[in-house]
Amino acid sequence: METFNIHILGCGSAKPSLRHNSSCQIVDIRGKLYMIDCGEGAQVEFTRQRLNMNRLGHIFISHNHGDHVFGLPGFISTMGLLGRTAELHIHGPQQVEKLLQVTLETYCQGMDYEVHFYPIDTTLHQLVYEDRSMEVWSLPLKHRVPCCGYLFREKPGLPHIRREIIDAYGIPTSQINNIKAGASWTLPDGTVIRHEQMTTPPTPTRSYAYCSDTAYLPELSKMIRGCNLLYHEATYPAALEALADEYMHSTSQQAARIAADAQAGQLCIGHYSGRIEDETAHLHEAQEIFPNTLLTREGMVIKVK
Repeated sequence: METFNIHILGCGSAKPSLRHNSSCQIVDIRGKLYMIDCGEGAQVEFTRQRLNMNRLGHIFISHNHGDHVFGLPGFISTMGLLGRTAELHIHGPQQVEKLLQVTLETYCQGMDYEVHFYPIDTTLHQLVYEDRSMEVWSLPLKHRVPCCGYLFREKPGLPHIRREIIDAYGIPTSQINNIKAGASWTLPDGTVIRHEQMTTPPTPTRSYAYCSDTAYLPELSKMIRGCNLLYHEATYPAALEALADEYMHSTSQQAARIAADAQAGQLCIGHYSGRIEDETAHLHEAQEIFPNTLLTREGMVIKVK
């Protein structure tokens, strides 16, 4: 099965912490790297995990709060220092563009690569990027500033060839791509070997939903239904739900309810409040509602399966 991994570079919230970096993740799909958010500490953790900047082509920003973008200027600058020539594509709410303009005009003059920005309407659930093998959809969230999450989803692949059938009937290998695309094969005696006889179903697709800073939003579960892995912010434990409401964040229990309603395969939680020194309570509260929950940690690599 092709690579689909999530690297956790940061899972803390706004207040600086000696235990956690600010929000940042890397999605590795088939060897291509996609960054989600870029808080402080992203460069150091990226290097610590021995990830390759040359494989990073797109950055997706959820919203224009410092703990999600303050690492971006440094990251862009370092790529220039390392001699990057490939274009970098940044997607996010319109408010992020001003930060990029200041960064490029003030600190990144003369770089050998171009940075392109694509504004996202955070009120819409829509396709914002795709290539031959995957697509990215925006997920409207409810926060104090325009904010969206992202749904990374593989595109369906082609059926698998039943090699024993191909060999048994002496079908030329030059026809394999046609057969995968739906063609049948006619033998010299006129017998038609149907496409379904020569193939097995394609590998099931996988999806990853990243739900950044948001108040509890029950309708979110419909947009991510059936996702294999869900990351949902859980800034506060249940005892601090009033604070979550005030600052438009979620509790661990609320994150678990979204996962359960969405029928997700697995839930990982993060964006821990700096006032919390031990996230064990977060984990236990979430597991009471959605047992297949784990805590994110810097350096963790989670397989989407």
